Amino acid sequence: MWIQNRFFKYAFGALLVVLILFFLGKVDYLFTPIQQLITILFFPIIIAGLFYYILRTPVDFLDKHMPKTLAILLMFAVIIGLFYGLWYFAGSMIASQTNNLAAELPQKIEQTVKFAKEFIRSSNFEMISVHEVENKIADYLQSLFDSVSQNVMTVLSAITSVITVLLVVPFIIFFFLRDGDKFLPYLLHFLPRKHKDEGKRLLKDIDKTLFTYIVGQFFVASVNGAFMYIGYLIIGLDFAIVLALFVVITNMVPIIGPAIGVIPAIIIGISQDPFMVVKILIVLTIVQQLEGNLVSPYILGNKLHLHPLTVLLLLLAAGSLYGFVGILIVIPLYAILKVTVKNLYRFYKLRYSE
Repeated sequence: MWIQNRFFKYAFGALLVVLILFFLGKVDYLFTPIQQLITILFFPIIIAGLFYYILRTPVDFLDKHMPKTLAILLMFAVIIGLFYGLWYFAGSMIASQTNNLAAELPQKIEQTVKFAKEFIRSSNFEMISVHEVENKIADYLQSLFDSVSQNVMTVLSAITSVITVLLVVPFIIFFFLRDGDKFLPYLLHFLPRKHKDEGKRLLKDIDKTLFTYIVGQFFVASVNGAFMYIGYLIIGLDFAIVLALFVVITNMVPIIGPAIGVIPAIIIGISQDPFMVVKILIVLTIVQQLEGNLVSPYILGNKLHLHPLTVLLLLLAAGSLYGFVGILIVIPLYAILKVTVKNLYRFYKLRYSE
């Protein structure tokens, strides 16, 4: 039956989420106080949740051989040691490249605009106005420059606030790791006795889904960033380590993340050598092939069962309505919604088939 078709189920689920996001966007003024609260808590909770899922498995292993508090503190020491080692060997390089990139970015974008103008003048376009196209591209690149400049200032301003907020993140992680196993019984306490088993299965499925997505996507993004860094070094691209770190951040977003991640590299590449763009695209293609055929199948597999079209539609809808925050959280939210609906449907069938 067509209603049982897998594509129909994916499309219906995606459409449902899009409609919910759309209607919520129409009455966003009702959620302004909540939105402000979420904005304050969002990044600390996300960062703490990320480390919670990464550290939970080793902490659970150590908990079998020592008190949990000691196991958590030991893992904190390991993390601090790793960050210290990274900063010791690469910190000065990252800081130097970041400062140089921030200082040279306006000049790089101006060189990109100049290259675009020269490319248009040297090309033979017969059916269109070269002057008009030149002006439009120049205007677009100028607006891109203004946007990048504003975003850089916003990011730099946000970094100051984030540093302050990050001071509380270790405490959040600590309590997540120490009391995380109490969360499930606490939620089950609100369910009727006859539904506790069903609720327990649902919450465990949600937890497994979040673990698979967050940890898997983090490791995939990290591996992609490492591959891109190696590729940037091979082709001789300036600011390789900073551009690769940007790739790690954007690759947390599936499908469109890799394309967004190479935009700064392309801007730098054009100003360095126009042919560098071809090299960057070759590196991106090779890395995407490695990810699609080796990294993602090994780390993520197909455990979430998300159709690429569904992911793309969700990202477009969430991005247009809620910006970067929407893009970042829409996929795990959809995965949770899908698991919830799937379990509720199974519960419904079990109840009414008896």
